[in-house]
Amino acid sequence: FSAVADEGTLLPSLISSRIKDMKSKGFKLSAEDIYSINQASLKDAVVLFDGGCTGEIVSEQGLLLTSHHCGYDAIQALSTVEHAYLTDGFWAMNHTEELYCPGLKVHILQRMEEVTDRLAAGETKADIIAKAEAEGIGFKATVESMYYGNIAYLFVYREFTDVRLVGAPPTTIGKFGADNDNWIWPRHTGDFSVFRIYADKDNNPADYSAENRPYKPVRHF
Repeated sequence: FSAVADEGTLLPSLISSRIKDMKSKGFKLSAEDIYSINQASLKDAVVLFDGGCTGEIVSEQGLLLTSHHCGYDAIQALSTVEHAYLTDGFWAMNHTEELYCPGLKVHILQRMEEVTDRLAAGETKADIIAKAEAEGIGFKATVESMYYGNIAYLFVYREFTDVRLVGAPPTTIGKFGADNDNWIWPRHTGDFSVFRIYADKDNNPADYSAENRPYKPVRHF
């Protein structure tokens, strides 16, 4: 007997190269549904949370879900002896009760672009990043090496810094089973936390302000 691996991780912009095979196995969406630079797509509802976690926007009011362990640092930073949010959990009953999380950032992907040729032609990473970040308000960019350093990609995000805690279960639920159970299926835990992205009156990223409003995403789950 022989086995052939038919799996792996693809950059969203390269999904089109596999979409025919995916559809033959029952996939219902198109490549444009997943990643599009011309219209709203699923990429606009998936966020990079706190620099290392994923999250998903689930409402027209900028509400997002992520794992409890991803929100852990922010929940801990807001906790005090009087308000032990890690121990007791937290739930905002309205927008005014939501708690601003200083230093917490959410990035929403705008586009990705291969820039291998631009680097080979003499442009520096710093030049490419500076040009991309000048494209819009709150834009942040990074150039990353892929495929063992043979290809370079530019990732352009919008960076939101007014992010507020909406809800989290107590740690006994959110971290039940700890890291041992984190790699076991099924898991018997409530590993989630809830946050909301805020923006200025024009729906652009902005520093924290009482005047900011819930972010209105172009796509949500």
